Amino acid sequence: MNVRDRKILVIGMGKSGIAAAKVLAAAGAIVTVSDTKEREALATALKELEGWPVEIVTGGCPEVVAPRFDMVVTSPGVPVWAPPLQQSLEQGVPVLSEIELAFRFAKGPMVAITGTNGKTTTTALLGQMFKDAGYPASVAGNIGIPLIQEVTQKVLEHLFVVEVSSFQLEWVDEFHPRVAVLTNLTPDHLERHGSMENYLATKARIFRRQTREDFTVLNYDDHQIRELSKHTPGQVIFFSSMHTLEKGIFVKDENIYIKVNGKENIVCSTDELTMPGQHNLENAMAAVAAGWAMGLTPFQMAQTLKSFPGVPHRLEKVAVIKGVEYINDSKGTNPEAAIKALEAFQKPLILIAGGSRKGDVDFTAFAQKIKEKVQHLILVGHTAPEIKEAVLQTGFSGIRLAENLEEAVKAAAQLAKPGDVVLLSPACASFDFFSNFEHRGEVFKALVHGLT
Repeated sequence: MNVRDRKILVIGMGKSGIAAAKVLAAAGAIVTVSDTKEREALATALKELEGWPVEIVTGGCPEVVAPRFDMVVTSPGVPVWAPPLQQSLEQGVPVLSEIELAFRFAKGPMVAITGTNGKTTTTALLGQMFKDAGYPASVAGNIGIPLIQEVTQKVLEHLFVVEVSSFQLEWVDEFHPRVAVLTNLTPDHLERHGSMENYLATKARIFRRQTREDFTVLNYDDHQIRELSKHTPGQVIFFSSMHTLEKGIFVKDENIYIKVNGKENIVCSTDELTMPGQHNLENAMAAVAAGWAMGLTPFQMAQTLKSFPGVPHRLEKVAVIKGVEYINDSKGTNPEAAIKALEAFQKPLILIAGGSRKGDVDFTAFAQKIKEKVQHLILVGHTAPEIKEAVLQTGFSGIRLAENLEEAVKAAAQLAKPGDVVLLSPACASFDFFSNFEHRGEVFKALVHGLT
């Protein structure tokens, strides 16, 4: 992509915005980078940009007028209705997301993973499969590493395994992964997308530019995802933990199979997976489907499946203290993710839940699962009263309210007996007390280690 002397506005000074500004400046573009935050709140970002030939605007955004800017690159945190993006549309100035920009710079093929839950684990697992098999590969995107900083200076054979959020897909045009993966779909981010229909349509943009030479991996057990098989231009590979498929990835006799052209190939036993839970079995099958499409063998993938420990903040084992196991599932930021976490354990559970609201969330199913699986519930955060009310409706009364996470961890430790599991799986976002779910998870881990 030739951007020399093009006037480009980068909106947002988070990780992806900073990375995009640097790559564009290095490629000869005339870059302006802006953020609505004031300079005092952007100290880290400003330090990152020291010495770079970019204009910096804080406390707002310059007006987007066609002669002033040739292109706008937006960060995922900026909603589509933000004034500079609407001005761009009115002025006919192209808007690119950071992953769209990165795609245009990239030389090697991409495997892109999206979905409401499971996309981080699937991305990390698949990336490790490629690395273990000896392929040069980068793992980037919504997983925490801006894709734009990975795509430069890479050879044609280099693979990119990319976690993609719905926010990142709002402004893609040419984005064209060799393999597109959709793990599942449940209500999430509806305050941004407005409806499930819009949310699904945004997710489906991941395969919009695919051709018959490409592959689309879909969850057969998720009806909405399965229906997308009618709309993708790529070759569909289904995976299912509930059905024996005529073609695709499935479980039979407690083994993961790949079936193609009538031939079944065993990958490994489900008991050999190191990641606990039904949801991680589904993540493993999604990764196997994508790996198979890219040429990995069952043996190669099995080696990784038998050793991959999972990702931080997703059913992450923190410590065993006085016979009590402490698990960090801070990435469980919606009820469906937290339900899957609860289903992963057979031991007595003490659950710490609650946080900030994510749109119009219904806690009814979560409350029912709490009654089924949990011995003691400790609630914290802005949503604590709402979750409490939903749980009380089920007849479960073993509920405590905590002022903060520190108080919640201390209460859990007091209640726990040897053989119990203390699980942080909030079912909510983290923005009441924390900057993100990673921050919340790190605080939880520090508090647990402090118990010793």
